[in-house]
Amino acid sequence: MANSFKCEIVSAEEGIFSGEIERVVATGRMGELGILPGHAPLLTELKPGPVRVIHDGGEEEHYYVSGGFLEVQPDVVTILADAAVRAHDLDEAAAEEARQHALKALSDKSAELDYTRAAAELAEATAQLRTVQQLRKKLGKG
Repeated sequence: MANSFKCEIVSAEEGIFSGEIERVVATGRMGELGILPGHAPLLTELKPGPVRVIHDGGEEEHYYVSGGFLEVQPDVVTILADAAVRAHDLDEAAAEEARQHALKALSDKSAELDYTRAAAELAEATAQLRTVQQLRKKLGKG
């Protein structure tokens, strides 16, 4: 059995990552998924949140996906994301501001509210913050 497999992370705009890795961890609809070499074929929807790519030797790269799909084939894992960015490119202050705005919109009973949109914005901002926090924890800065 091989110790690595090809992984591709692709957003609607561009390819974000392509390379040989040891493991990938992402959050699917039913919870966190860890994919290792030899994993059974799989197709699952992804929740907004962090994706960790672990290279041979344990080096990790962190990404944020706003949702999409993860597909496991015998020799390649593909993450097709609605939007994807490297975690270190996320703007924590902007994500916190978006979270606060969404919380305010949800709590304002008098405003005309698109509840679904506000809830989606809250979930995305919270997922971005969770990604930043995981990266900070990994780097020992928090």
